[in-house]
Amino acid sequence: MEAQSSVSASDAQATRAAQAGLTLSFDAQARAVLARAQPPAGAVAIDERFVHDSLVAAGYAELRPLPGAIASLVARYNAGQTVDTLRIAECVDGRWQIDIAPDRLSAMLSIDPAQGGRPVSEQDVLDGLAAQGIVEGVLHGEIQQAVASGEIEHRVIACGRPPVDGRDGWLESKVPLSRSRAPQLTETGRVDFRELGAIITVHPGEVLMQLHLPTEGMDGLSVCGEVLPAKPGRRVSFASRLPGTRLDPANPHRLLATIVGQPVQVKNGLMVEPVHAVGAVNMSTGNIHFEGSVVVKGDVAAGMTIQASGDIEIGGTAEPCTLEAGGSIAVKGGVLGSQGRKDIVESVIRCGGNFSAAYAQQAHVEAGDSIFIDDVAMQCNLHAGKHIRVGNKRRGLVIGGHLLAGLSITGKVLGSPNRNATLLEIGVSPGTQRRIAELAQIRDAHAKQLLDIGKLMRFAELHPERVAPDMLERARSTAQMHMEEIGSLREEEGQLQALAEMAQHARVNASLRVYEGVVVKMGALQYKVTGELGPASFGITANGLAPMPYEA
Repeated sequence: MEAQSSVSASDAQATRAAQAGLTLSFDAQARAVLARAQPPAGAVAIDERFVHDSLVAAGYAELRPLPGAIASLVARYNAGQTVDTLRIAECVDGRWQIDIAPDRLSAMLSIDPAQGGRPVSEQDVLDGLAAQGIVEGVLHGEIQQAVASGEIEHRVIACGRPPVDGRDGWLESKVPLSRSRAPQLTETGRVDFRELGAIITVHPGEVLMQLHLPTEGMDGLSVCGEVLPAKPGRRVSFASRLPGTRLDPANPHRLLATIVGQPVQVKNGLMVEPVHAVGAVNMSTGNIHFEGSVVVKGDVAAGMTIQASGDIEIGGTAEPCTLEAGGSIAVKGGVLGSQGRKDIVESVIRCGGNFSAAYAQQAHVEAGDSIFIDDVAMQCNLHAGKHIRVGNKRRGLVIGGHLLAGLSITGKVLGSPNRNATLLEIGVSPGTQRRIAELAQIRDAHAKQLLDIGKLMRFAELHPERVAPDMLERARSTAQMHMEEIGSLREEEGQLQALAEMAQHARVNASLRVYEGVVVKMGALQYKVTGELGPASFGITANGLAPMPYEA
């Protein structure tokens, strides 16, 4: 019934067009519909819709109408003018376009549908690919589906093969490492309490590290069959000076120990630090100044000094003394300091890595990384680059003193019922900010020297006869050294910048309670605790520095 109704409507429209004196015909040569009109006497005005309906009724619905011509036909007809052969619709062939991506790894097809003309064929597309030299990874199935749809936009019909860059050379450690001297970023806040363990030792001839060569990578192909070269991996080499080591004469890619000592990871290699062991440090042994790591099996007496380029491990208690380590310091017992006491010599504990002890009382401790105290920190001055954590299996009390950490301060109980003044400060230390500025200055100096070398190399290209080959080779080697150093400086600078960003989310955490007398400070902001709080954390909120729910 619907088909019959449609035919009837079409016939009716054709009849109305004829009665209106409108004649439509198709010109095969021009591939267009031509309109003629002779308005009869007393003709009723027509509109553009009438003309469009007449085109449909005459079987020209698929052709593209020409709006300007149709508007002219209507205007002239309604003015009573005769219209003689006006082109009002035309055949349009389907159109296609192939675009090659900027990286030349893919080609995309767009198709505009035909309007009464010839549709785009699969062969048209294949011919277009050939014309543009596209031969690699042609997707015939995608082309067939696109042509069948008649209209598509940016469909991928050819895929090249991307290059696979080579892997950089790398250094593989063959021995377990106690700690790395390289700065290591950790997640903000939650840090598990950990024992630092005994110092690991190696022996002469032991393999410390294996150097792996870079790979060349695999070249790719563009959709036009062009070779897309892969970037070869960057080479890596052992540092020129690694004390306590040598290269294996039978295999220069292996690093061997030459002494008994502790392996310590440094930039581009391992060094072996000798270990000095002593039963105790007191008046009978004197102070210890050692290039390496020091192990004290017993106690360190008051007023003594231990300075080590590596780690310091103390099996007993450290009375008020001076401990300075380039690595980490571990005290199995507790540490006693001189904060607030005038009857004994001033004592300071300072290390570049981590500090750990069972307890600390009136101690001044500075750690480049983190401080871990198991039981209690009483009236101490503790400064850590990243974290301070008091409490593991024992009480975890922080009573009085001043604690400063870049990322977090965590204890079970902060302050005391006696309202001891306890200052807890979080955020990046001025020392970190100074180091970031210092790294930028050093990097700029290397960049300036690299620029000067570049000028020399460009001069050598223009005047090869005026620059000796050995000078040019030294310039290339020096340029490579500066580039590697700039890369290393950027890496450290990025790590410190990331640490500074993480410090914006620094926290003070109490898993049990916080007493009045505790002051939390972050930059110019501070919060004074009044009364007693249950488990809580302190950090930047919408209301500034304030307490928030504690998260275990």
